[in-house]
Amino acid sequence: MSAATSTFMSGRLGLDRKRLRSIALGAIPFLLLLGVWQLNTYMGWLKPVYIPPLGSVVGAVFTLQEDCPGPWGALTMRESCLFTNHLLSSLGRVGLGLLVGIPLGIGLGVLAGMSRRLGHAMEPVGVFANAISGIAWVPLAIVWFGVGWLTTLFILLNTIFWLVFFNTLLGVRGVPRTYEHSVLTLGGNRWHIISQVYIPGALPSIVTGVRMGIGFGWRALIAAEMIGGNSGLGFMIFVSAGEYKVEEVFLGVLLIGIIWMATDRGLVWRPS
Repeated sequence: MSAATSTFMSGRLGLDRKRLRSIALGAIPFLLLLGVWQLNTYMGWLKPVYIPPLGSVVGAVFTLQEDCPGPWGALTMRESCLFTNHLLSSLGRVGLGLLVGIPLGIGLGVLAGMSRRLGHAMEPVGVFANAISGIAWVPLAIVWFGVGWLTTLFILLNTIFWLVFFNTLLGVRGVPRTYEHSVLTLGGNRWHIISQVYIPGALPSIVTGVRMGIGFGWRALIAAEMIGGNSGLGFMIFVSAGEYKVEEVFLGVLLIGIIWMATDRGLVWRPS
């Protein structure tokens, strides 16, 4: 083995150990909480109606897979309580919202940021739109689109788009104009300026906007599913709470946190 290969392998092992150490330290608080949770099951400090046993929360996955006609009939359109249907429904909405909202927010944010006048005109609009909680749109969305997919998707897109757009706009406006002039002097065109100056220069702000958009959008989606949805994790939590199935509520809450953590860590993970 050459010296260069040996150095590379040692560096990789060092990075792997550092990453494993970081993961282990981050897992300690969760392991302690699980330990206290399990201890509560044996000691009976809090009744199961408040904190259900961990085993019953895990078992709720299989319970929800069984056919379960909804108690509210056609109002909920709940023909079954399939756990996978609720999970995939929420993930599908998030995926579609990101697929549409992120490119649209970045594209329009870059265009608005390139023009000083347009940027100054659109900045107050972005501040105003982000100041309005996505949940505040739920009543109007129900009036416009009814109960179902369109309402929850509108809430999600409304939250993601404005956060990504606003942060992209601020990031592009913060790129020094001298870089643009340098590219033009060297014979570059508008596309070169966008792809080689503005987007790389605004990338930290863009990533921040995407992270905020996913986080706030995910929370707004869950709330929208509770109020104006007929499927999804939020709807599952709402219906389970009405039926006093605390273990199913805990299952939904835990899944929401796990999915968001996995998404956020995947977004900011860097191999180096």
